Amino acid sequence: MTVTIKDVAVHDVRFPTADAGDGSDSINRGDYSATYVELTTDGGPVGAGLTFTNGRGNELTCGAVTALAHHVVGRSLAEIADEPVAFWRSLTADPQLRWLGPEKGVIHMATGALVNAVWDLRAKVAGKPIWALLADLPTAELVRNIDFRHLSDALTPAEATDLLDRGQQGRDDRLAELRAVGLPSYTTSVGWLGYPDEKVRALTRAAYAEGWRAMKMKVGGALEDDLRRARLIRAEIGPESLLMMDANQIWDVPQAIEHMAQLSEVDPYWIEEPTHADDVLGHARIAAAVAPVRVATGEAAANRVIFKQLLQADAIGVCQVDACRVGGVNEVLAILLLAAKFEVPVCPHAGGVGLCEYVQHLTAFDYLRVSRSLTGRMVEYVDHLHQHFVDPVRMSSGRYQLPSAPGYSIEMKPESVARFSYPDGPVWR
Repeated sequence: MTVTIKDVAVHDVRFPTADAGDGSDSINRGDYSATYVELTTDGGPVGAGLTFTNGRGNELTCGAVTALAHHVVGRSLAEIADEPVAFWRSLTADPQLRWLGPEKGVIHMATGALVNAVWDLRAKVAGKPIWALLADLPTAELVRNIDFRHLSDALTPAEATDLLDRGQQGRDDRLAELRAVGLPSYTTSVGWLGYPDEKVRALTRAAYAEGWRAMKMKVGGALEDDLRRARLIRAEIGPESLLMMDANQIWDVPQAIEHMAQLSEVDPYWIEEPTHADDVLGHARIAAAVAPVRVATGEAAANRVIFKQLLQADAIGVCQVDACRVGGVNEVLAILLLAAKFEVPVCPHAGGVGLCEYVQHLTAFDYLRVSRSLTGRMVEYVDHLHQHFVDPVRMSSGRYQLPSAPGYSIEMKPESVARFSYPDGPVWR
């Protein structure tokens, strides 16, 4: 069946999370929001995609989707699959809109929403979840979906082919494992910076009782407050569980090194975003100074070229690619392969709206066809807003259960879109 995209609808969907302190960190306190895209077709299913924002500004990404939509409307899935890099470049290299990036910020996030919607549509037509669609693709087709421009000094098509071919070995055994026990994860829901100590303690105890053995807290406030909260969480989870920290870019490089010298008392597994997201050399300096604590980053890394440099500079010990800040599935494939070549584990950024739904697929594919290992790999989990999705994540004993419905698990319930649309939805009126 030939499926052609007939129209692009974009919705400004915002959830009032700021009042409760959900999602609060050293810099951000906002209303979790989605620039939500629907691709209608000539009789086929609807393709869904989104990019995550933090409230005001969501109208900018919605406008960027509208500005890019003409590159998508009228194309068939067969045409896109035949020339995937040409399609991707039509969005990322629009000769006028590219000037607003290039390949970063609002325009690139809008690209991620559209590209992911196309992949969601493709998976629905194939009757497979995205992880299975990708895992089942021949190596040559996966490689054809990657734009190697600006990457060839770090990753060549031949190297990508070798990694993916090796990923075919033992794939059935790894798939049986995922179906039996799920994907390892960690929770960020216990340690938002805006939560009082008693709420942090209660949430930590509850998470531990539910089976979580890896938890993340926000840092970047007063050092004595960060230490107090870290000691509190460590006391609740014991010495054998993992405790991660996230500074959300608040520190200068020397300040990050100084603060981590104190916070290392509680044996953190990693420090996330210790400084500005684009400061590759700063991350490298911090990584050398705070070892054996790992440096993790990636949720605000704009594109595959930033990841290339972070990996080349030995600046990170954990790669935290975001499913929709970069340019969708095609660019994520490149980043997963870069991380595999440099032997850095990928723990995707999640939380927000729909990010957990997205990244479960990416980690499953990474394990099945790229990394072939779960060592050091965890999927972030935040217990917010899953009820608004048609196929939400399923958790058991702190592990993601493998999704089975066709698509990218990102389709939102129509009633949720209507209720939380800004500014005319009932919640906002």
